[in-house]
Amino acid sequence: MNPFYHQARFLVSAAKLDQSPPDEGIEVAFAGRSNAGKSSAINTLCQQRSLARTSKTPGRTQLLNFFALDDERRLVDLPGYGYAKVAEKIKLQWQKELAAYLEKRQSLRGVILLVDVRHPLKEFDRQMLEWSAQIGLPAHILLTKADKLKHGAASKALLQIRKAIAPFGDQATVQLFSSLKRQGVDQAHAVLDSWFQL
Repeated sequence: MNPFYHQARFLVSAAKLDQSPPDEGIEVAFAGRSNAGKSSAINTLCQQRSLARTSKTPGRTQLLNFFALDDERRLVDLPGYGYAKVAEKIKLQWQKELAAYLEKRQSLRGVILLVDVRHPLKEFDRQMLEWSAQIGLPAHILLTKADKLKHGAASKALLQIRKAIAPFGDQATVQLFSSLKRQGVDQAHAVLDSWFQL
């Protein structure tokens, strides 16, 4: 277990980009469809039960939530996309803030994309990968809830995604992950370590 991530603490929630912490140091953003297990993954990687708020209601994360690891490094929980039961106007506003964050944030070094292993690569996941590739940002996919599939089925899903992201070359990588079984934590930490220059 990596003790570095255990010291993560909540910093601030930003409804708009200009409410974010100063754009310096290094940030890694966590993105994913509503209910892909984003908050659970952040909690698991940071070995804390309730650092990021998990919810049975999809689409609860409607703000950019910043977590400090130290004075220089931060994790950012991005608004979940998908079926959040919110007015279209609010949804469009989030997407605008999300796009602004991804395009303008100088300290952003990589995106961890959370994808439910049982529902691989939906439209928005592909958009995130394409967008990341366009601005030269590495993306690492965590295929979450891997414990919900038998070993063979999970491996098959992993291979399918590997094929799908092959055109992105080294810019996109993928692994199996389970918050419940703590599967893939070391592998995910290794990716974060390299982005955070640890």
